[in-house]
Amino acid sequence: MKRKYKLLVYSLLWVIGIGLFICVVGNKKDVGNKALRLKLKKDEIASIDLLASNSSLAYFNEKAYISKGKLKPGEDVYHNNKFNQEASDTLESNRAIPDYRHKKCLDLEFPKDLPSTSVIITFHNEARSTLLRTIVSVLNRSPSHLIKEIILVDDFSNDASDGRELVQIEKVILVRNSKREGLVRSRVKVPKSPQNAFSVGEFLTFLDSHCECNEGWLEPLLARVVEDRTRIVCPVIDVIAMDSFQYIAASTELRGGFDWNLVFKWELLPAEEKANRKNDPTIPIRTPMIAGGLFVIDRHYFHKLGSYDLQMDIWGGENLEISFRTWQCGGRLEIVPCSRVGHVFRKQHPYSFPGGSGTIFARNTRRAAEVWMDDYKKFYFAAVPMARTVSFGNITDRLALRDSLNCKPFKWYVENVYPELLKHLPTVRDPSGTNSGAIKYKSLCFDTYGRGAGSHIGLYACHMTGGNQAWTYLNGRLRHGSWCLAPPTPAYVGAQVITLPCSSSSDQLWDKLERGQLRGVTVVHRLSNLCLDARNAQEITVQECHPKLDTQEFVFTR
Repeated sequence: MKRKYKLLVYSLLWVIGIGLFICVVGNKKDVGNKALRLKLKKDEIASIDLLASNSSLAYFNEKAYISKGKLKPGEDVYHNNKFNQEASDTLESNRAIPDYRHKKCLDLEFPKDLPSTSVIITFHNEARSTLLRTIVSVLNRSPSHLIKEIILVDDFSNDASDGRELVQIEKVILVRNSKREGLVRSRVKVPKSPQNAFSVGEFLTFLDSHCECNEGWLEPLLARVVEDRTRIVCPVIDVIAMDSFQYIAASTELRGGFDWNLVFKWELLPAEEKANRKNDPTIPIRTPMIAGGLFVIDRHYFHKLGSYDLQMDIWGGENLEISFRTWQCGGRLEIVPCSRVGHVFRKQHPYSFPGGSGTIFARNTRRAAEVWMDDYKKFYFAAVPMARTVSFGNITDRLALRDSLNCKPFKWYVENVYPELLKHLPTVRDPSGTNSGAIKYKSLCFDTYGRGAGSHIGLYACHMTGGNQAWTYLNGRLRHGSWCLAPPTPAYVGAQVITLPCSSSSDQLWDKLERGQLRGVTVVHRLSNLCLDARNAQEITVQECHPKLDTQEFVFTR
């Protein structure tokens, strides 16, 4: 009897012990993921499905949140985000990632009184798991007092609850656009001005919505800006594989650069800078350009420097513009090797661009070139001839900003910041090159019809005997004897071109742009940036330039 009694007691104690163990482990897991702590207590939360049930504290239920955006059976795992969403959804928001910092980074000490930062994350139809993991990595791997708030800017995602449900998490604030604005205008909307802003942190930290901040990522960035408020600093951007979501270390011997096509690229450090860092790998890296998605800047300096060019659309080119502006206007760009943040790199964009991604990128980059590159923009046009045909809008306010900040010329930038760029100059076609003969559009040729100056021209069957069809392209002018071709002043879309007595007027200047090997040229009016167009055989007009329109493709014969 006593033996049975003892066995019963031991059994009860064993059951109680197991229960306590499960409870403690369960709670420890939640408490370990401190980022999921909610702003309100459990009894104040109306939506119980947002809570983790195994804790007396109120914790966000990540499984319930992610399950609402999970893939349907048989759905392509790459379709929505152009990365393996299934691989991301199976990972916990606070998964362990390897710490790739150099051992000397661990010996660095930073000021105790670093300023706080507002973290700004813009997203559009982001996978719920990657968005949540970005937020969790910020909160779990940063000293709490340094994160003033995390501001999510929802750029009009299809499902408004993607962001709305996340505001239950401590320090998370949501701003939702009422229409698609794009990265640039969304980022500027938050810290609109020092007096009128959602953000209150002394610094601004911009992150993409598919990142993972690593251990000790924030302090090195903040400390570097504290030393000099005109610095814009970036972490080393590690790779999160788009297929497996493996966290892979990036080299600390890379910097940001570009070719004359103005496309960003990673490149090896120059030998001299590499040698300087050999004995101390913690030294920040001077970079001609930043990738643009991840950086820290002083909030007041951000506004003084002109924030972003708000006429840039959606995405692309904004990193180019802010890089030129920072260097030329007295600032400095750095990559801080003791700060590491992972980023999901994709091979293509998951979302659409109104007007097409190529056109948007060309427009944005041309705006940057027109404002900041001075005469060096000719090398950009030589590398990307059709960029001349892209409308880039009004840049008056950006040119005025450049003047007000007393910014240096682009010549200073290439000589002092990026001299390597001068080693590979594209061939610039001489706009004053001469062509004499006919101007053909398919089987027809430009013809004056024997009319005098001030008359419209049109198309007529090519006879290749000169006369009414004899044209010379000389010094940027399309000449027919002593007459030159020009649109009315000011030029407008659809205007007919006419022959006028040749003069020194810039109204008569045109550029010929190659359309590719074994193809014709586009003829662009320099002042208006409109293109000659032959859509109506009876009259030649100027229209908005479109690289693919065959009515704007001409051949100069000899």
